[in-house]
Amino acid sequence: MMQSCREVKAWDQAGHAPLRLAVNVSARQFRSPGFVESVERAVRSAEFEPGRLELELTEGVLVENRQEAADILNRLKALGVQIAVDDFGTGYSSLSYLSRLPIDCLKIDRSFVNRVHQPGHDAAIAQAVISLAHSLGLRVIAEGVETAQQLEFLRSHGCEQGQGYLFSAAVPPEAMMSFLADGSLKPSAANFN
Repeated sequence: MMQSCREVKAWDQAGHAPLRLAVNVSARQFRSPGFVESVERAVRSAEFEPGRLELELTEGVLVENRQEAADILNRLKALGVQIAVDDFGTGYSSLSYLSRLPIDCLKIDRSFVNRVHQPGHDAAIAQAVISLAHSLGLRVIAEGVETAQQLEFLRSHGCEQGQGYLFSAAVPPEAMMSFLADGSLKPSAANFN
């Protein structure tokens, strides 16, 4: 995480528009002693704005031990870090944690995004997640956006952001710096508005 914060900070210093850094966090990492302190060290060491760091956690991590999760999340939020629920809709059916935990974003799992442009349950679920997130004042990111039809569906239903091969395949940090430098990838490319 520290290295990623430093790389994004270097892109800032090179004059590129500020990017949000999303980091997947495993259950083991999240529950490890000193996790919050390691996040704090990473942002301080890199002089990275905590509000631009988004930690992505699965539903299972959040509901396994709710009180412990709430305590850790509250400490992370006190640092200013953003919290996203990754692969939303594929795990636990209890939605009660959404109103009790300090979450900033829901990420619609790619399994729903894959068929949103076709009539059926996946489209209805994606639309419901978007509506639910907005009702709770949360941002929404669609994962696995690969086609213009998927993009159009998501835009028309109010999804603010997306990620997937339609925008770019995953690239190493050096390639990302080149994309930013030559203007072939704009930081706002995945913003739907």
